[in-house]
Amino acid sequence: MATAARKASARKVTGKKVTASSKVVARTVKGRRPAAAPADEGAGKTAPMLGVRIRHARRVAHLTMTQVAAKAGCSESLISKIENGQATPSLAMLHRIAVALDTNIAALTTEEAPLDSPVLPQGRRPVMQTGGGIALERLVLAKRGGLLQANIHIVEPGVETDGQIVHAGEEVGYVLEGTIELLLGDERHLIHAGDAFTFSSQIPHGYRNTGSTVARILWVNTPATF
Repeated sequence: MATAARKASARKVTGKKVTASSKVVARTVKGRRPAAAPADEGAGKTAPMLGVRIRHARRVAHLTMTQVAAKAGCSESLISKIENGQATPSLAMLHRIAVALDTNIAALTTEEAPLDSPVLPQGRRPVMQTGGGIALERLVLAKRGGLLQANIHIVEPGVETDGQIVHAGEEVGYVLEGTIELLLGDERHLIHAGDAFTFSSQIPHGYRNTGSTVARILWVNTPATF
């Protein structure tokens, strides 16, 4: 009878252990955050580092968040959220912040160019996610004194730049995939895959994806002011 009692006790203890373990696993699974979609993962990685660089550039320029917000035409709250990785600015807003900090988007979003090779292989080029469905795949990494800037703009269907921007330089582009409407001041130009375009960066410019698929545009400008 003693042996039977010990076996029964062992079964109870074992049952408790299994039950406790199951509860721990259940809590862990329930508390685990769902994996983000690939695009969201990219945005999540971009936002914190971008915020750190913007804060650093602001402090180097001896500017307060209030001053940067006034120059960029936005709220101080937005600047604070961007610096803390809680918000990702649109491409146009990022450009205005860069101008306010006397720098450019490439300097705020890209590591210094490596010195070991001039080649950026497919799949290893950095992609910067901006707010609003536009991403920039870097073809030329930022470097001090660099005059050339080149990206592949990846634009989701129906997405439009947040207003038009103006800066020094010249630009040339080639639509790799999809269809976009190029906005140059009051002019509208419908551009399809295989079409090219060029214009002065001093003309207010922007674009929108008028198609039903993602548009990819090879975009080059000089100097590296964007």
